[in-house]
Amino acid sequence: MNLGERQKRILRAVIDRYIESAEPVGSKAIAHSNDLNLSSATIRNEMSELETLGLLEQPHTSAGRVPTPQGYRVYVNELMQQYRLTLAEVEEINRALSSRLRQLDNLLENIGSLTARLTSYPALSVSAPTPDLSIVRFDLIHVDAGLFIIVVMLSNKTVKNKLVNLPHPVDSVLLAKVAAVFNAHVANLPESDITPSLIASIERALGDTQGIVAIVASYAIEILSDAKHREAHISGTTHLFEHPEYRDIEKAQRLMRYLSDDTELKHLPSPDFEDAGSMKIIIGPENLVEELKDTSVIVARYDAGDDMQGLIGIIGPTRMDYSRMAARLSFIAQSLSRLLRQETPHPMLGRGQNFRIRRPGQTPDR
Repeated sequence: MNLGERQKRILRAVIDRYIESAEPVGSKAIAHSNDLNLSSATIRNEMSELETLGLLEQPHTSAGRVPTPQGYRVYVNELMQQYRLTLAEVEEINRALSSRLRQLDNLLENIGSLTARLTSYPALSVSAPTPDLSIVRFDLIHVDAGLFIIVVMLSNKTVKNKLVNLPHPVDSVLLAKVAAVFNAHVANLPESDITPSLIASIERALGDTQGIVAIVASYAIEILSDAKHREAHISGTTHLFEHPEYRDIEKAQRLMRYLSDDTELKHLPSPDFEDAGSMKIIIGPENLVEELKDTSVIVARYDAGDDMQGLIGIIGPTRMDYSRMAARLSFIAQSLSRLLRQETPHPMLGRGQNFRIRRPGQTPDR
């Protein structure tokens, strides 16, 4: 769409004002608050033309105008000024990342809650499938009576554990033998090779009548199977109520019900682009599901090393501060990538750096 420079300046002024106020914007408001050097009448005429072009709309006859999803798309692609993180914002993010992500056991949950806190929007964290993941070590820890803990270390250096409570006493000597055999014969096997015949042969060799071998093998299969699918986590859904668009409780609850469904979350935009911190912004009707037609989604990819990838994102009203949120999310993703690869970020890393926005369906950069 070819807009004149004056129309671009007015559209940007209207959207900036609407993001700030959440109220329809009239010609006088931006004439007084922006250095446009244009009369209210001229601005009003141009706003009328922008409405004809489908970039603005007038919710009420006597009210000002608000951006349409098409208006936001033009704004994001062409007009939005790059937001520069302040030193205080950079330090806040670095401190939060360092303190919250020391352990990787609940990585997705930690990333999501951290992003929600730093952006004040519901935050999405999704892991990419890791089909080549394997278990490299098994440990079985006797606790008491019928209690023991299965601890497995994965090839991506994460650790999973499960508390098992049996109705009968557990033989600690058998636990040690099972762990030794699994480390010798099951570690590093793909899921497809942990077969019923292998499990049965281990049971016979160890004389296991307590079902320990089957329980450990079942847990190993569960972990390796889950690695083939995307895992999703949502945090901070109550942030929705901080935005006037969700004062309608029914509207907010409808979106919250959608966000609470992990199966649905896995269908949100995937990290199909290459550079950590690159942006993808999906505005309103560009979302494929009905529940997100009035919302925008911003996602950024992070790289955890060892072929582990994922994305972080935020979900909120179309009236969000795209520039600031994109800058924050990009910096979080870049810093997270360096932290998970055990690289120490420079204290000023990312300040004023560019973030790239990819339009829906756009081919990744090469």
